[in-house]
Amino acid sequence: MSSTPVTWFEIGSDRPDEAQRFYAELFGWSFEEQGGPGNSYRQTAAGGESGIGGAIRGTDSAADNYAIFYAQVPDVAETCRRAEAVGGTVVAKPVTAPSGLVHARLRDPSGNLLGVFTPPAGG
Repeated sequence: MSSTPVTWFEIGSDRPDEAQRFYAELFGWSFEEQGGPGNSYRQTAAGGESGIGGAIRGTDSAADNYAIFYAQVPDVAETCRRAEAVGGTVVAKPVTAPSGLVHARLRDPSGNLLGVFTPPAGG
């Protein structure tokens, strides 16, 4: 059994209203805007008690659209080091958000994007 749960997803869309409407109608998800003007970030609890949370982030163009999952890890920098050691690539180095959340983006050896994060202390 793994000790690294997938606990978050993010969907980048140049048409966030359309993406939100799609997931709301398909799965019954509700969203709450967390971003500011020109920086849309719509969070959802998605699967409720048994699923993971996620968000739709507005992008500038269809070329910037993506879907990514995030694994919760104890140490983002160490996970980035280990990813490179086993053939992955760090595409966005670890960043600490004002809340204390630390996150980074990686690519696996076949080119798939994934994220890793450590929640803020005490959260």
